[in-house]
Amino acid sequence: MKMHLMKKCLRAARINRLIQPIACALADDKPLEMDRDACMRVLEAAHPDTGRSAIWAERLPERKKSKIRLDVIVPAYNAEATLTECINSVLEQQTQYEFRLIVVDDGSTDGTLREMKELAAKDSHVRYLSFSRNFGKESAIYAGLENARGDFCVLMDADLQDPPSLLPEMYGYVKDGEYDSVATRRVTRKGEPKIRSFFARQFYKLMSRISKVDLVDGARDYRLMNRKFVNAILSMQEYNRFSKGLFGWVGFRTKWLEYENVERVAGETKWSFFKLFLYAIDGIVAFSTFPLIISAVIGVLASTLSLGYLSYVLVKKILFGDPVAGWASSVSVDLFIGGVLLFFLGVIGEYMSKIYLEIKRRPIYITRETNIDHPVLSK
Repeated sequence: MKMHLMKKCLRAARINRLIQPIACALADDKPLEMDRDACMRVLEAAHPDTGRSAIWAERLPERKKSKIRLDVIVPAYNAEATLTECINSVLEQQTQYEFRLIVVDDGSTDGTLREMKELAAKDSHVRYLSFSRNFGKESAIYAGLENARGDFCVLMDADLQDPPSLLPEMYGYVKDGEYDSVATRRVTRKGEPKIRSFFARQFYKLMSRISKVDLVDGARDYRLMNRKFVNAILSMQEYNRFSKGLFGWVGFRTKWLEYENVERVAGETKWSFFKLFLYAIDGIVAFSTFPLIISAVIGVLASTLSLGYLSYVLVKKILFGDPVAGWASSVSVDLFIGGVLLFFLGVIGEYMSKIYLEIKRRPIYITRETNIDHPVLSK
């Protein structure tokens, strides 16, 4: 009996605690903080079989509507010359959603961190996160996404080659749930060296043939994503990251926006031809096993040819007694086969090196300082 009475008292106390904010909203005609259906369930529990819940329901005001939260992530490395203009251009787009800018300093050696602090002091929308050293753009992208809390996240570069004026159009495609992300691609490569443009196009063509991941020629990192898309990217905590491939690998519905190439406002690209070449190798190794297949096929082919040639030499010697001539040609063949073997050993070694880096489980980045509330300092 006492236990039953205690349960009734606890239930009444719980209902009173839930009904208090509803009563306050009714008394002051304020917007509701909870869902209307949830309010109805509380009222029915408080007044079962009395009909009073239906009377109260007619007086319930609408739920308070909050602004959509949009986190804009800007990786920056030695971007002192362009950072302020970039941030101001983004802030000008703040209209129908609540903005927060997360600037990630990737171990810059110039005044980028100082600029970030000054911008954060002037505008409460600006947050910054500075690495303990240069970990690379891929790490900066991951750190920004991991510290973002918005309903939608945007990735953009600090050199203003990603036009902030596209943000309203990008948001228009995802706000109703028709698309999960909006990605951008350049339709021209104006201002870029021709040799670099040529190899970039060849890389995208190669990846489309040897990989199942969806890589679009001219694709930029400039992209708006909903929370589902961001969580999918964060679930892949691999150390060797190739974001363009990861964006395509997770799938989801993506809208592609095309625009003319915009030249950088100031400074020079940090990506040399050699760095881009290494980045392309990372992409191939991360999303294709085709080089390993080729090495196996060539190995089988070389073995078959060598057995055939050996049979020819033996038959010729046994039947005709001819001496085996051609020392120079034999040496040339040996050197060629040795070179091919070393090349494919290097290919296998590249895959093994990625495995080695992954199993050490070192953090993707380490934060030196930040003004973000409850940040993720390393991962």
